[in-house]
Amino acid sequence: MPKITFLPDNKTVEAEVEQTILETAGEANVALAHACGGKARCSTCRVAVLGGYEALGERNDKEQALADKLHFEPSVRLSCQTKVTSDTTLRRLVLDEEDLQEANQLHRHDAASAGEEKDLAILFSDIRGFTTFSESLLPYDVIHVLNKYFRRVGHIIGLNGGHIDNYMGDGVLALFGVDGAEDSTFRAVKSGLEMLEAVEDMKAYLSQSYGKTFEIGVGIHFGEAVVGTIGCGPSQRETVIGDSVNFASRIESANKEAGTMLLISADALAEVTGRVNAKPAITTTLKGKSGEHTLHEVTSLNPA
Repeated sequence: MPKITFLPDNKTVEAEVEQTILETAGEANVALAHACGGKARCSTCRVAVLGGYEALGERNDKEQALADKLHFEPSVRLSCQTKVTSDTTLRRLVLDEEDLQEANQLHRHDAASAGEEKDLAILFSDIRGFTTFSESLLPYDVIHVLNKYFRRVGHIIGLNGGHIDNYMGDGVLALFGVDGAEDSTFRAVKSGLEMLEAVEDMKAYLSQSYGKTFEIGVGIHFGEAVVGTIGCGPSQRETVIGDSVNFASRIESANKEAGTMLLISADALAEVTGRVNAKPAITTTLKGKSGEHTLHEVTSLNPA
């Protein structure tokens, strides 16, 4: 008989070949949640496979449908649908009532992504000296200028197949490639260049209305990040986290030291080589990153 080791219970039990993991857990008094009664509708019985992948069969249609909907990694399986043929080690993912409410999909209008790693192009932009620009403006004017700017850059990002993930004061975090579309880095770079042009177009209006203008800095990195649903209640939303996000932010900040407006990482450059005009701009250390990194200034697209 195959054996299943359940963590964090650290309990090993024997499983009948024809039994699902959930059925085996029930007989062994291992508390595996199953809000939908084992019908592959809620995901509360999901487990992480830590060892013995070869012991699990392919997902059936019910499990695959929910896995696709919630973007499960291959290591995440529904215990109500999965059977084992040899020894394996699993970790329960729903441990208490709070976890149960978070994982339950039965009463959700939209599926909450359980989290998956994706290769993305990540764009950060920030207005240079906006505090100085806005300090003499009325509060209404500050919001008006920001929204005017955000509308323009949001339109550009959308036209290039990206979407704004977050606003941070006068900063913007935009993602390209979440939907799996190709050319994510090229579209991010194209957006960055067009954002710079949009700010140039705004300067006449800003100067005439407020007697001063501003610049922006843009940083772009291509790398792996985790996309998933975070938050609580109505504020839940899909977002991205990970080292690549922090790296893109550091790249944007490096524009100040380099005296540039659009910098990209070496990884991003590798994705667009020959399609943009770029040159090494600065080799520097970046906060939170070990070693030195060469960042490249992009000045235009390559018409060829």
